[in-house]
Amino acid sequence: MEKKPSRAQATPTKALERGRATKRRLIEVTAQLCEERPGAEVSVAEIAKAAGVFPNQVTYHFGSKDSLLVHAAFLGLLHDTRRIERIGRQAPDAAAFRRNIARAVLNLPSLPSVARALAAGISKPELAPVIDRHLQLLFRQSERFVSRFIDERGWKARRPLNVEARTFWSTALGAVLLVRAGAHGTNAELDLAGTLTIHDDPERG
Repeated sequence: MEKKPSRAQATPTKALERGRATKRRLIEVTAQLCEERPGAEVSVAEIAKAAGVFPNQVTYHFGSKDSLLVHAAFLGLLHDTRRIERIGRQAPDAAAFRRNIARAVLNLPSLPSVARALAAGISKPELAPVIDRHLQLLFRQSERFVSRFIDERGWKARRPLNVEARTFWSTALGAVLLVRAGAHGTNAELDLAGTLTIHDDPERG
């Protein structure tokens, strides 16, 4: 007969689950606030109120508001990349895939928030491990998506897919950072599609 966990055993588990739920809710609420108010400063008090928690829980779970903003920015990007995948699957050929993916990524609403997170990591080294974990996840997910997709279509890439994913996102995020730093220009002056080597022409492979 299976023994039921004692109250002493159950309490830490429930506390851990509540902590995870609170942390998840804080990230989701912050991502939503940043999406609703792009470019605007969001305070800890506003985040806590929207999440239904005390302000000190932000620092308890994340260490700082900046760390929470990093998590929220990449959550927003994760949601946006699901839409990018749908756009990619609608492309009739590799040229359209490169063009459509590049255009869609440069117009992602979450991209400026991620660029702000990257900029914050420059002046606050303690954020670097958090940013790196999210970037590595983004690169791996993008690599897996492209790998599945080109296998289905019979397409090829002229370089390893991990290099393909890293090069593409580094260029996209770098472009946003340039704009935020005051560089003049438009998306039309950036050949993001040219960073992709995916093709469907075996002769050119």
